[in-house]
Amino acid sequence: MDTRVTWQEGLTFTGTAGSGFSVPLGASAEVGGADDGFRPLELMGVSLAGCTAMDVISILKKKRQDVTAFEVRVHAERAQEHPRIFTHIKIEYIVTGRRIDPAAVERALELSKTTYCPAQAMLARVVEIELSYQIIEV
Repeated sequence: MDTRVTWQEGLTFTGTAGSGFSVPLGASAEVGGADDGFRPLELMGVSLAGCTAMDVISILKKKRQDVTAFEVRVHAERAQEHPRIFTHIKIEYIVTGRRIDPAAVERALELSKTTYCPAQAMLARVVEIELSYQIIEV
């Protein structure tokens, strides 16, 4: 995997992946940025959410769960002092559907955590990650 960032101006960059997709990167006005893109650590949160979300929805579909909507939220606490590393992460899964089996959701979360999601596996080596879920019946 290859990625790069290219400086635009000030604290504005464009991040590009080998897949050809790009994302804007920026810094807050508080630190001299223009508030014009993702903060790098925000992308780590999006990466974690996306990685585990793809695993979990795939597993739930294979388990023939009738999922009509699905969302993964990552709540990351950060240290007050620099470097402002993550000190605790909570991943919240919201599964909406018909007759969703809680055991199927729990198994999907466990498989993502222990087997499939490299983002979660890497971050779990350095920060506690807490998982929770809710099922919304439609």
